[in-house]
Amino acid sequence: MIRVLVAEDQSAVRAGLVLILGSAPDIEVVGEAADGERAVELARRLRPDLVLMDVQMPRLDGVSATRIVVGEQLADVLVLTTFDLDEYVFGALRAGAAGFLLKNTEAKDLIAAVRTVAGGEGIVAPAVTRRLIAEFAAKPVREPAADPAVLRDLTRREREVLSCLGEGLSNAAIAERLEMAEATVKTHVSRLLGKLGLRSRVQAAVLAQELGI
Repeated sequence: MIRVLVAEDQSAVRAGLVLILGSAPDIEVVGEAADGERAVELARRLRPDLVLMDVQMPRLDGVSATRIVVGEQLADVLVLTTFDLDEYVFGALRAGAAGFLLKNTEAKDLIAAVRTVAGGEGIVAPAVTRRLIAEFAAKPVREPAADPAVLRDLTRREREVLSCLGEGLSNAAIAERLEMAEATVKTHVSRLLGKLGLRSRVQAAVLAQELGI
């Protein structure tokens, strides 16, 4: 079972999300939160596999809550937003969110996205995510620009995988392009994230964009 915590401040929207997720035989909603502080509290106590996190919430916003949940390795985070290029999404991705969904996502796509992230894939809706990553990478940030030196510990194959992540490709698509097994791609992704000190493949994709790989 995929254990999910739903964090959404609008009760009607939250109830709808819970209803949709509860209809899937392999998904269990283990908790609900109406604000960011409660989301973090429940994530620490319940240790879900995934937190479905609204980015705009009272007490503690979804970006800050995402940073805590991911930083403490409590769960993967899939952020919810009203607009596909909402400013909050950029912050959530930098905070380590595994991906994002629009609130008007179809029920079947919501369930599929939860399964995708829970399976370690991390990037939801590749076509939209590619656009998001490119837009995000083009925005000025307060942090120093990425240093190409961070890549020196990567193998040639890991650099190729990183480049594919920068294009928003799924593990299956990377496996096909680089002619390797999908399981091998997952191993390379895991290793390069560790070497680069990143928490999600989306962060790796953004880094690839920033470095022009």
